[in-house]
Amino acid sequence: MANLKYEPVTHKHEELLAKAKQRKGFAEAYDSLELEYQVAGQMLKARSRAGLTQDTVAERMGTTKSAVSRLEAAGKHAPSLATLKRYARAVGCELQVKLVPRKGA
Repeated sequence: MANLKYEPVTHKHEELLAKAKQRKGFAEAYDSLELEYQVAGQMLKARSRAGLTQDTVAERMGTTKSAVSRLEAAGKHAPSLATLKRYARAVGCELQVKLVPRKGA
């Protein structure tokens, strides 16, 4: 299989988000998934930096493109640490997890 280069579709995220936040209930739902969106964003950036397609990452992980797509979709799937480690390895990264004390706690 040829090593295809990942070409991200460009858009103005801030504009899309501002428009979406005008919909009733969106802001609260979005804010409740902040961590999931951060993780998904990091995954997408790592895959983009590596210049990989979802197909290539799936092949390296020994899974399917649809499984990788689900991993990269915030809020729809809660992957295990083992799965996140495999994804990180597939995109040339290492997984780091840390617990940070809450402010005021």
